[in-house]
Amino acid sequence: MVTWRFALLLAAGGLLPALLPSPWLMALAVVIIAVAVAVIDAVAAAPLTAVTLRRAGDTTVWLGRTATVTLTVGNTSGRPMWLSLRDSWVPSAGTGNAEHRLRLPGGAEEPVVTTLVPTRHGDRPAVRVTLRSYGPLGLAYRQRGQAWNAGVTPPWTLRVLPDFPSRRLLPEKLARLRVFDGAVVTRGRGQGTEFDALREYVIGDDVRSIDWRASARTHDVVVRTWRPERDRRVLCLLDTGRTSAARIGDEPRLDAAIDAALLLSVLATRADDRVDLLAVDTAVRARVQGGGHRAKVSRLINAMASLEPALVETDFGLAVAELMRRDHKRALVVVFTALDAAPLVEGLLPMLSRISTRHRVVVASVRDPETARLAVLPEAGATAEDVHLAAAAELALAERDRVQAVLRQQGVIVVDQTRESFASRVADVYLELKAAGRL
Repeated sequence: MVTWRFALLLAAGGLLPALLPSPWLMALAVVIIAVAVAVIDAVAAAPLTAVTLRRAGDTTVWLGRTATVTLTVGNTSGRPMWLSLRDSWVPSAGTGNAEHRLRLPGGAEEPVVTTLVPTRHGDRPAVRVTLRSYGPLGLAYRQRGQAWNAGVTPPWTLRVLPDFPSRRLLPEKLARLRVFDGAVVTRGRGQGTEFDALREYVIGDDVRSIDWRASARTHDVVVRTWRPERDRRVLCLLDTGRTSAARIGDEPRLDAAIDAALLLSVLATRADDRVDLLAVDTAVRARVQGGGHRAKVSRLINAMASLEPALVETDFGLAVAELMRRDHKRALVVVFTALDAAPLVEGLLPMLSRISTRHRVVVASVRDPETARLAVLPEAGATAEDVHLAAAAELALAERDRVQAVLRQQGVIVVDQTRESFASRVADVYLELKAAGRL
């Protein structure tokens, strides 16, 4: 194949003075000479089979952060190589500098750095490295087909972790948890506490905490100490069906649910509780069990990273069956879904009695402020379209209120907040239940 320099060579040949008796013979001679030079240049180009590729770099990155992946290009031939390289990724990987030009002496290697700023969480794979080997004059190049380029491309997948903007709230929530722990120590036994250890009595201790049997055995006055309940169970149930694809502001509802679930998971893990995850639509999309230790929080984050909304109706029967199939210990079940009447009335509400008899249930939903805005008519100049939009928005808000009332009648705690306060309110509900010993 030829480059733009070949066309430039032909144009330059056309400007030569007429050295031959016929202009046609002159044009033919110019073309023959240019083609011969291009063929020689293509033959002089180093073969692509002499190129070696290997990757190294970041394998995980938080959404919105920058990742770098280094592609090391080697030339195993004995002659220099002029190489053009394009490192292609999926569009949502946010590839910056994909085009590279290299000159590799024989037996040399050179790193090529690709900068990625992903725009969506999940797995973002490298697609293909396209190679061109140019001749010394740059008139022609060698290039193979897409299948060959895909075959020599070293595989690499960047796991993009979901955005976690509510991380900034974690110090505040942990401080509240520590205050709660300190209040338990000061107050002694109370709701949400369990026996911790025995220690010697000191002046100021509540005499009601004296363990008289232990004191008789040790011939010293000892008291019981209490601590907040540990090893409680928290299950985050994420609805990944069609309602999770609705956009709240500039992001899907599922992203807000993932953010709140991450904050709740980290907070519960710091409180020494066990955190499980279940993501369901028409099938189980993610399942994490036994996330009680802090080191296992990464499993929850990785599981949430691959979640995407599916344009199907969520099968809450499957979700409840998976929930009831687990062990029979009481748990706090937080269902992240939408407070839409149709899917909840037909799907979740018939199943609530099975869950609420065994577990404490919280239904958490992100409120769309746009609906409330549309329910208000303009002060002046309202059109028929504005009236219809306001009526539809008012009807949607009324249905949402009715769904909340039905859920609360079933003993369900409902969290209905805007995106800005949603994750914080979910964490507050957990802290309030833990302080009251109702997990």
